[in-house]
Amino acid sequence: MFNLSCCSNLKELPPCIGQLDALQGLDLCECSNLEGLPSSIGQLTTLQTFDLSGCSNLKELPPSISQWITLQTFDLLRFSNLKELPPSIGQLTTLQTFNLSRCSNLKELPPSIGQLTTLQTFNLSRCSNLKELPPSIGQLNALQELHLRGYSELEKLPSSIGQLDALQGLNLCECLNLERLPSSIGQLTTLQRLICQGVPI
Repeated sequence: MFNLSCCSNLKELPPCIGQLDALQGLDLCECSNLEGLPSSIGQLTTLQTFDLSGCSNLKELPPSISQWITLQTFDLLRFSNLKELPPSIGQLTTLQTFNLSRCSNLKELPPSIGQLTTLQTFNLSRCSNLKELPPSIGQLNALQELHLRGYSELEKLPSSIGQLDALQGLNLCECLNLERLPSSIGQLTTLQRLICQGVPI
């Protein structure tokens, strides 16, 4: 584990970061002045956990993240200037936990998100500018927890939501524009928790 959390004066990582070819964990939590990631970061092919939460000056992820073939946990909590995810996000095929909570400028998810077939927990709480989920969300057949709390622009769920055969928890609390659920919600035979507090259904 390489822990650089709370290094508030850190503005960039040197390209040589990619030479740490046995690194399994990288923590850049609360590096609030970090302005970019070098493309060489994709060379960290043994990385299992990466924490970028609170990196409020970062605006994008490099396409080279597709090389993180062992990544299991990716935390982007309060990555507030992130407007989009690169399509290469779908190549993180070992990812199990993906936290995008409070990414308030994120406007859409790429269709490639459906390629994350090992994903178990997906947190999109308070992504207040997201208007919809792509139909490919239904391809996440290992997904157990989907958090959409405070997803204020969400007006409907895609019918493909009913294909989430492993889903146990769905949090829709405070989705204030969501007026109905698709009939396919009845296909979620493993669902144990459906939270709809404050939803005008």
